[in-house]
Amino acid sequence: MSSGLDTRPSATTYDVEKLVGMAWRGQIRVPHFQRDFRWGREDVIRLFDSIVKGYPVGSLLLWVRPAAEQILTLGALRIEAPRMDPSLWVVDGQQRITSLANALHEEGGRDPRFALAYDLRNERFIPRPTAEDPHVVPLPILFDLRKVLRWFTAYPGIPSSFQDRAFNLTTVLRQYPMPAYQVEQESAEVLQDIFDRMNNYGKRLSKAEIFSALYAGEESAQDRTLTIDLIATHVDEQFGFGRIDNDTVLRAMLARRGPDPEREIRTEFDDENRREVIEFPGEDRDTAYQAGEEALARAVRFLQNEVGVPHFSLLAYRYLLIVLTRVFAHFPDPDPANRRLLRRWYWRAALLGPEIFKGSSTGASRALCAKIQPSSLSESVQSLLNTLNRPAPPLPELRRFRTNEAATKITLCSWWALTPRDPSTGALSDRIQLAECLTDRPTAADAVRYILPSRLVPEKYRLWAANRVLLPSMGQEAGKNVGDVLANPPITMDEGTWLKVLDSHLITPEMATLLQNDQVVPFLQGRQSNLISIVKSFLDRMCEWRFENTPPISDLLIEDLPGDEPALPDEEFHASD
Repeated sequence: MSSGLDTRPSATTYDVEKLVGMAWRGQIRVPHFQRDFRWGREDVIRLFDSIVKGYPVGSLLLWVRPAAEQILTLGALRIEAPRMDPSLWVVDGQQRITSLANALHEEGGRDPRFALAYDLRNERFIPRPTAEDPHVVPLPILFDLRKVLRWFTAYPGIPSSFQDRAFNLTTVLRQYPMPAYQVEQESAEVLQDIFDRMNNYGKRLSKAEIFSALYAGEESAQDRTLTIDLIATHVDEQFGFGRIDNDTVLRAMLARRGPDPEREIRTEFDDENRREVIEFPGEDRDTAYQAGEEALARAVRFLQNEVGVPHFSLLAYRYLLIVLTRVFAHFPDPDPANRRLLRRWYWRAALLGPEIFKGSSTGASRALCAKIQPSSLSESVQSLLNTLNRPAPPLPELRRFRTNEAATKITLCSWWALTPRDPSTGALSDRIQLAECLTDRPTAADAVRYILPSRLVPEKYRLWAANRVLLPSMGQEAGKNVGDVLANPPITMDEGTWLKVLDSHLITPEMATLLQNDQVVPFLQGRQSNLISIVKSFLDRMCEWRFENTPPISDLLIEDLPGDEPALPDEEFHASD
């Protein structure tokens, strides 16, 4: 049992200016037993909103102890931290300190979660716009009075009331007091116990958080140690797939190492005491993390390039990614025939759903991962397909459009396959636009726009897919009425391009005329019929229900029977004459 603290904590207060300054200099460190950074952009915005409103944001708990020289990663910041004695290690408050240090530093904006600005007109914090707006001040500028003065010098037309508002915000941000307790304690175990009690009483840790704490790695190697959170970041940065949640990343890693991704994790690297199948005996923690990231990356590449799922928010079910990670872990480069069968399997599984398995998603994950045998790709793929040996289910319901539901995600993938065009420019949508539009968003809602405002649509039709379009390029342009844009082609756009725009959204010229004439119900009914046809066509092509699940020809070849002599090439016959 722990003996407790050597000395009582001392109470102090840091203003934000001093706190972030210490973080930028490397005086604040994060101990290895801390959880990964988990906040999203909305959490960071709420923190700053609380500060300017004068709300309390909680106290910090800081561990006073020496720190070695190291390259420190804090959010998006990479800091060359010198040896310091003392330094402050964050036991409680990592999310707040990381958010402040990144959002107020220009380099922090490389991570969209921290790329924030203040809208002087609407008096709120918003994501930093791509084009500079005189009335929207980036936080790194707002935090520095000299930079604020230069900003208004560059834009002299900004009203003096807005300038006063900005100067006041600068003062509030810099001087906001953050209460802190400082603990001087030699034993890291005592601090881990404090951390555990502060964070875990009354709420349950996720499986990924427990795993990260159990296998945090050595403190001295933290600047080069791969974590679950870093794997999610790397995959998002490499593919623009969106941020996969940590629990899915963990289960994908576990699926690579064994057939049950829901297994007990406390003996994961203990071969002697682990009861489950050991497929990689003797593998250490760092090797498992690296290999897990590589397998997950191959699965994501397959989803994007061959399956037609461009973003994590359009993945029908998360367990499907877990299963594919196991496949691509043991078979990094499947042959074309099996890749096509895997694509077929994904869409059939997405349409049938996890309800056909005992225990729903958890049961599906276990049952399907168990079908993947490292000894044979074809047998594994055939086993996966055999679990779905059922009649084709009904099409997704298009009278209920919810971006957090599998049916709508399937529908959106069918729209993405049409390569939707921006009605303002005619430009094709791409994955980069989609990823930027959906930064830090759990669903694809920000990339979907209403064609007509709900107030103009009869209640019966308000949930219909027919009143939605997939427009990632217009995701942040809330002021535009999409119906007006789709009804009236831009003056500068030629007719051929305009027809391609309409076709990419399954709107005929006749439907556009209905929009122009405010014929709401006939427009929705006609477009709904088009949507049903395209979803059916898409799923027929992807699921291939009428095709036999024939393995590759190479797996069907019969070897020569004993005693049969292979025929010699002609030139060998001539040589023996």
